[in-house]
Amino acid sequence: MRTEFERCHVTARGHVAVLTMNHPEVMNAASVKMIHGLMEALAHIGKSGARAIVLTGEGKGFCSGANLSEPGGATGGVGHVLESAYHPFLRRLRDLNVPLVTAVNGAAAGVGMSIALMGDIVVAARSAYFLQAFARIGLVPDGGSTWLLPRLIGLARARELSLLAEKLPAEKALEWGLINRVSDDAALMDDALALAERLANGPTAALALARRLYWESPHNSFEVQVDRERISQEAARKTEDFIEGVSAFLQKRPAAFKGK
Repeated sequence: MRTEFERCHVTARGHVAVLTMNHPEVMNAASVKMIHGLMEALAHIGKSGARAIVLTGEGKGFCSGANLSEPGGATGGVGHVLESAYHPFLRRLRDLNVPLVTAVNGAAAGVGMSIALMGDIVVAARSAYFLQAFARIGLVPDGGSTWLLPRLIGLARARELSLLAEKLPAEKALEWGLINRVSDDAALMDDALALAERLANGPTAALALARRLYWESPHNSFEVQVDRERISQEAARKTEDFIEGVSAFLQKRPAAFKGK
């Protein structure tokens, strides 16, 4: 079943929701209209009972960056557009209560690169590439890239990507530890869906707690983080999935998690 939103759509695949950016004429360049559509789509997914999300792009590109031909693309009020549209969307991805797999099917440039890297697991097609395109048009990196990139690949490589604005092929991104996996182009969605289904069949309440811990960890000292782990572990221990997981372990059978 497919549900349409502004420049994106959602397809239900069992317990997995596939969220697709849908403006292929411009390689899914992001715009305020698309971001609003994506926010509405995420609200829809939140009510659907989906237990994992795959985020991808329609056609030959994942997201080629901001749509420079539309209001808010690169001129007047760009700071306001970032704070009122793009930043809430990125925060919404960060705060999801289900795992997120991004399936990068082509160019992930500018803010599109940031969106791609918000995935808990990032899978890229072999022909895909990543590009910090901002310097090419006289802008600075945004979309959280100056926070994400140093933590994923180190400061030296992060600066290189942003200052030189060179394409980073998927295979090199994997070698650098920027992404998790590379798939043959034709197999990308099957591979991403298989990963998402595996996550969706897992203890998603505990997975949500785990992904939150990782998002919080760069801000915290070791002492604060182990205390956050303690609090999260206490919450996980109260779930039905914990009881099921222990029972399945003792009975030597696969666990049937419900995400509760």
